[in-house]
Amino acid sequence: MTTFDASPHVGQFYIGGSWVDPKSSDRLDVINPATEEPVATIALGSANDVDDAVAAAKAAFATYSTTTKDERLALLDSIIGVYTSRLGDLAAAISAEMGAPMWLATHAQAAAGLAHLATARAVLADFEFEEQRGTSLIVSEPAGVCALITPWNWPLNQIACKVGPALAAGCTMVLKPSEVAPLSAVLFAEILDAAGVPAGVFNLVQGDGQGVGSVLSSHPDVDMVSFTGSTRAGIEVARNAAPTVKRIAQELGGKSANIVLDDADLAAVVARDVQSMCMNSGQSCNAPSRMLVPAARMEEAAAAAAAAAAQIVVGDPQGEGTTIGPVVSEVQYDRIQRLIEKGIGEGAQVVAGGPGKPEGLDTGYYVRPTVFANVTNDMTIAREEIFGPVLVMIGYEDDDDAVRI
Repeated sequence: MTTFDASPHVGQFYIGGSWVDPKSSDRLDVINPATEEPVATIALGSANDVDDAVAAAKAAFATYSTTTKDERLALLDSIIGVYTSRLGDLAAAISAEMGAPMWLATHAQAAAGLAHLATARAVLADFEFEEQRGTSLIVSEPAGVCALITPWNWPLNQIACKVGPALAAGCTMVLKPSEVAPLSAVLFAEILDAAGVPAGVFNLVQGDGQGVGSVLSSHPDVDMVSFTGSTRAGIEVARNAAPTVKRIAQELGGKSANIVLDDADLAAVVARDVQSMCMNSGQSCNAPSRMLVPAARMEEAAAAAAAAAAQIVVGDPQGEGTTIGPVVSEVQYDRIQRLIEKGIGEGAQVVAGGPGKPEGLDTGYYVRPTVFANVTNDMTIAREEIFGPVLVMIGYEDDDDAVRI
């Protein structure tokens, strides 16, 4: 197992092909959610830092946008090679910054970033940038300077699925990772530097939404914004980008419905989907957190869900046998607890878990895997994205009723 050791670049930004000291004096501790203790300190960028990064990306675009497909394929191959050599370091950073168990950080979180890079490379290999249609020649051109704003829940997954295609397309970019889980982004920048990404093509500025995110999304020299995060923040990104008519790609929150049909093997399907929902401590936008089951079989389904929740081992991300670790932060923990209490207050039936921390886990932002049965679609917990290991079970009468819900 690779242990976490903060990069010497953790307090710097990567701009124009070099590690530079920030122009802002603001700092933020990165908290390990399993220990509630700081593991590193990052700088919070300012508008001046963003200006420098965007200027570097704009200057680099003039040459990088004219590179050939073969040149970009070779660059992606180099990145994939360096990334592969640092998988252990990346997994350790992810586990320390957002609490993922090491098995998940290694085989899913860090591995997902590698898969996105490989997919971008594969798509590029077969992509035709010019197409003749009748008397017209259609040419696909790089969009320009891209602002990439990523979340904390799958940090490298989201970074790589933006950076890989941008590099393949011939774009240059400025990355702002989540300030909650920024450590793996520093290692990612080191990987791109070691792989020979030309100066200015990729730039990294740490910071929060107000100090960096809003500046990037409104910057006149940014051509496109790719944002993954909350609906609230996504609305602000769209507003900021509108005056300069930027292209915007957004992946926002959800409340994924999971309809279990009457002819399913109820016990097996419910058990499988409870495990799926709780993976990554429920902090996934595609977590099947709203389970619809036949109303006549609610009691049977709830019992199966409770039994499955009891099998989930909550504990130290470094521990053997841990199924899920803590949630990412105190803010997230408190929000989940409020929503659990709200569910109880609105009359939902708790059949597993409930408020508070699991027994014996007094330190760390650990949440009890919780299952609510007999939830109705007007309850807060059926409508809000809880983003924790909390399942709501809603009964339906027939298929049409399930679709309506």
